[in-house]
Amino acid sequence: MDFSSKLLENAVNEMSQLPGIGKRTALRLVLHMLKQPPQQTLGLAQSLVSLREQINFCNSCHNLSDAKLCEICANPNRSQRLVCVVEDIRDVMAIEATSQYRGHYHVLGGKISPMDGIGPLDLTIDSLVEKVKDGQIDELIFALSSTMEGDTTNFYIFKQIEDYSVTTTTIARGISVGDELEYADEVTLGRSIINRIPFENSLKNN
Repeated sequence: MDFSSKLLENAVNEMSQLPGIGKRTALRLVLHMLKQPPQQTLGLAQSLVSLREQINFCNSCHNLSDAKLCEICANPNRSQRLVCVVEDIRDVMAIEATSQYRGHYHVLGGKISPMDGIGPLDLTIDSLVEKVKDGQIDELIFALSSTMEGDTTNFYIFKQIEDYSVTTTTIARGISVGDELEYADEVTLGRSIINRIPFENSLKNN
């Protein structure tokens, strides 16, 4: 792809690094932004800079947050004794959209995947185990995607905490095996949260 402007080429190259964005789509987006009022393009650029420089990870659950404690963890009407373990913020958003869950979350930041070079130490598993050891949690809900990596991560965490007095459950398999949580419809996901089952039962079915 030949460019008449080095500035245009640089912008396209940067845009094409985004997931699902090829060079042609990147060019179309960049040309679209050039047609917009300068304030709109500058507003987009500034919002991305602010996001990069000011975003925080919640000190309690590791969710993305504007403050040191996210709005969910800071909400006194939510139960901190009930914790739902998820992969990332997209799963938090998916579960919150169901309006069926009133506990806290713990965001792992991924799932164990040796093929991708991701091990337990690359995730926030240690801080979750510490919460369990300190008696801060009554029930832990495993809500990772029903993939091999998700099941491996669930089992690893379960083995780390099985000697402590905490109930472990997993979302009901209204979510098809192999599905990513963020793509489940709200009704199905909501029912899966409500009808969760003891984690040990899910091991017997595998």
